[in-house]
Amino acid sequence: MTLVEQFQRRFKSDKPEPLFDVKLLYCVLLLIGLGFVMVNSASMPVAERLYDNPFHITIRHSMFLGMSILLFWFSTTVPMEWWKKANMPLLFIGLGLLVLVLIVGREVNGSKRWIPVGPIGLQAAEVAKLCFFSYIAGYLVRKRAEVQENLKGFAKPIAVFAIYALLILKQPDLGTVLVMFVTTLGLLFIAGAKLWQFFALLVTAAFLVVILIVFEPYRMARVVGFLEPWDDPFGKGYQLVQSLMAYSRGGWFGQGLGNSVQKLQYLPEAHNDFIFAVIGEELGFIGVLSILLVIATLVYRAFSIGQRALKAGKEYEGYFALAIGIWFAFQSIVNVGASAGMLPTKGLTFPFVSYGGSSLMIMTLAAGILLRVDFEVKMATKQATGGRKK
Repeated sequence: MTLVEQFQRRFKSDKPEPLFDVKLLYCVLLLIGLGFVMVNSASMPVAERLYDNPFHITIRHSMFLGMSILLFWFSTTVPMEWWKKANMPLLFIGLGLLVLVLIVGREVNGSKRWIPVGPIGLQAAEVAKLCFFSYIAGYLVRKRAEVQENLKGFAKPIAVFAIYALLILKQPDLGTVLVMFVTTLGLLFIAGAKLWQFFALLVTAAFLVVILIVFEPYRMARVVGFLEPWDDPFGKGYQLVQSLMAYSRGGWFGQGLGNSVQKLQYLPEAHNDFIFAVIGEELGFIGVLSILLVIATLVYRAFSIGQRALKAGKEYEGYFALAIGIWFAFQSIVNVGASAGMLPTKGLTFPFVSYGGSSLMIMTLAAGILLRVDFEVKMATKQATGGRKK
């Protein structure tokens, strides 16, 4: 026995491998905990002004967090076979919600995105997003060869995406459409679609996005404010300027928890879309970097779970896990990029951290699905190998 083998044998743990991804669970819990603290910190001034109670938004966030825990439990206990069989009904449920919100939805700041459900509002696009990703995963299992061989297989999911996109743009919500588009494109690429199809679709998509921006005044204003925010710091560039000022005050270690100045009615949506700027101001560069490392670890674990599922022959589970990983990664990039002035504002939350009940609940549900996929893959592997070797 070599020295290396002796070393490995001595320090090898005899503990059995956990049946769920502990690192992923820790990342989710860290982000949810941070989100609770930062939503409380960032929302107190606006809650005091609007509701005469500095803890009003925190209380609502706690209520959403409680419902998220129930959804998390649900998604970790329901077999993936159920999701696989239900992926077509879920597609139509998502479609129905997108139609319903245009009819009975509540309008906030010019956007009709929320379906009133008692004291809360359900954001239809968040539910539809997860339903659509489930459908794409199921489609790739059924039609993978067709996707790889001809244009028809590539075009079918794009056509379904186009219907979803048109309904979501009616709300309007370009940010969600971009998340769905990037995730769909990523899954089709992983499934082996031809490169020329991607280039053609990207050119078409870029052209359509330019058209949507040029012919919609508020989107054009966002782009202008993004390109030259200091030319109109109290108009089109106001939100971005205030966000950049928050980052600039943070320094290496921040001003301290609760000591943000920009959240004091200067930075709009400080507890929601721009919560990362408040994090930068209060926790500094080190805090921002730490949070980015946590979300990067979560995304890596999602990709790892997806790859292992595909290798184990669980294609639906693998594609679904990869879709969730791409979704979390791209939405995080867009949220941080927008608040840091690297991307135009898109109105997307930072996963598990920003205030937003529907976003928190659906993302927690998705995290539970990742843990369920990991559990089923490990169980299948143990059964295939006849259990753990001693």
